[in-house]
Amino acid sequence: MMKRLLLIAMALMVSMMVYGCGMGEKSAGGYENASVTDIHEHWQQGTASPNPFMLLDVRTPEEYAAGHIPGATLIPVQDLAEHLVEVPRDKQVYIYCHSGKRSARASKLLAEHGYTNIENIVGGIEAWKDAGYPVVK
Repeated sequence: MMKRLLLIAMALMVSMMVYGCGMGEKSAGGYENASVTDIHEHWQQGTASPNPFMLLDVRTPEEYAAGHIPGATLIPVQDLAEHLVEVPRDKQVYIYCHSGKRSARASKLLAEHGYTNIENIVGGIEAWKDAGYPVVK
């Protein structure tokens, strides 16, 4: 009986250690993911103060012109490597695209260049619009 309790206790500890290792870590690409709800809260707070963060749209110019999050800066993902100086290191950068693939690629690129202040917006502008948040043309 004692051996069995010890075995169960050890299994529980190992499970907790394995589960705990993944908590609070960045993605495999070196960046964090954020929901549109979280970003919308920051966006609403940020409209009251000048330049608290950067919203980076990595879609094409045509997609951007068709509708983007107010205040977003356009740097298409294929051009990002040549425009790194335009991405601040001293404030939070929220990155989005249409659905999340290109923004994940952009987030990974920035992480590889030493950026630690980046978050990929899960679901992109589609999730933003689905939540009823504003878009401008």
